[in-house]
Amino acid sequence: MIRIVVNGATGRMGRAIIALAGEDPDVQIVGAIEADGHPDLGKDAGATAGISPLDLPITSDLAEKIADADVVIDFSEKNSALTCVDIACRSGRALVIGTTGFADEEISRVKKAAEKVPVVLSPNMSIGVNVLFKIAEEVARKLKCYDVEIIEIHHNKKKDSPSGTARRLGRIVAAATGRDISRDAVYGREGLVGERKPNEIGLHGVRAGDIVGEHTVIFAGPGERVELTHRAHSRNTFASGALRAARFAAASPPGFYTMADVLEI
Repeated sequence: MIRIVVNGATGRMGRAIIALAGEDPDVQIVGAIEADGHPDLGKDAGATAGISPLDLPITSDLAEKIADADVVIDFSEKNSALTCVDIACRSGRALVIGTTGFADEEISRVKKAAEKVPVVLSPNMSIGVNVLFKIAEEVARKLKCYDVEIIEIHHNKKKDSPSGTARRLGRIVAAATGRDISRDAVYGREGLVGERKPNEIGLHGVRAGDIVGEHTVIFAGPGERVELTHRAHSRNTFASGALRAARFAAASPPGFYTMADVLEI
């Protein structure tokens, strides 16, 4: 039995994880965390997730709940996630982070914590997306001189842009083709921008309706183009990956891991 605390319990991913965990006899949700002042504090985590009540009130006290857990799964926002990292590190608990939007120095802070506890950090916990990461790397090596554009589409409530997955794809393509993502990334275009520079990696975000998530990498060259696309039909694909990552983290020594390690890609 893996005992899990979910930080960001009433968000889209938090609810999906709690609901899916309710169908898994090997997983127990022992804590559901939200920020101070959240309107759902005190409500039952199961009812909030749309399943049978779990007799588990949503609370803001992660430090208390983490004592009962093996793993914390975080799908909150980056400031809350970094607080979660600190508490998990002090408590010696494994951590799975799906929150995105971290700056480089914040990633370094997470990696420092991973010296003491196992940490799985991934902008996308879908099996298919992590296979896409690998395929995009291989295609980019073969098509080094092709133009690259990355388009991501998400629901209208998503706060960060481009998505963490799109940023990861950009870094993967840049490394595989000898480009510098900090210099060559172009985030959308407007006005008289001139001809496309050969090394540009375009990243574009679309926000509309209730779209779960879609990512396309376009490699365009003379007379042809190759498109790699992943479409998520349900958040359960991410929730399933997060629970798989929790099992991996609970059984692993301290270290910094990604879904590639979890999936043995």
